[in-house]
Amino acid sequence: MTMMKAKKVLMLAGDFAEDYETMVPFQALEMVGIHVDVVCPGKKAGDKIKTAIHDFLGDQTYCEKEGHQFVLNASFDEIDMSQYDGLYLTGGRAPEYIRLDSKVIEITKYFMKNKKPVAAICHGPQILTAANVVSGLTLTAYPAVGPDITVAGGIFKSVDADKAVVCENLATSPAWPGNTAILKEFIKLLEK
Repeated sequence: MTMMKAKKVLMLAGDFAEDYETMVPFQALEMVGIHVDVVCPGKKAGDKIKTAIHDFLGDQTYCEKEGHQFVLNASFDEIDMSQYDGLYLTGGRAPEYIRLDSKVIEITKYFMKNKKPVAAICHGPQILTAANVVSGLTLTAYPAVGPDITVAGGIFKSVDADKAVVCENLATSPAWPGNTAILKEFIKLLEK
């Protein structure tokens, strides 16, 4: 993989974003020379969000444990969408409520309309469906988000948790085991 120059990604997160789906992409993208600004509605650079660690321990659904304190490195109210080459939507519980923020929807529509690379993992596609930008696109997500994709006119594709699905400018994966796959695909989209 070649080191990339002058690429900049905006990551949308919030309290109880999935820990691995926030920390790993942030660190991996930075490692290959892609600057990542992580923002959260209502917060500014230096503020923290709590992450959550999700795992399966034999219950009908995943359990949630407190993760790390992630320090935001940019202020939500000060971002200029035109300064970014791509958008990364974290998973966890954060997408469920940050999608209620009109600026989050505006940001998502901007990147999708302009065919800039977008990555969404796990519950991240909830933001895409709220922005009404998945019609006709094939994507994956955590299985419980599949019906949302279908209702929004998208085509839900069930894949193993360590896989990614790419459709046009969008890369998606069902969960944090897919970090490697989604990051590979997202970086390819950024290189185009």
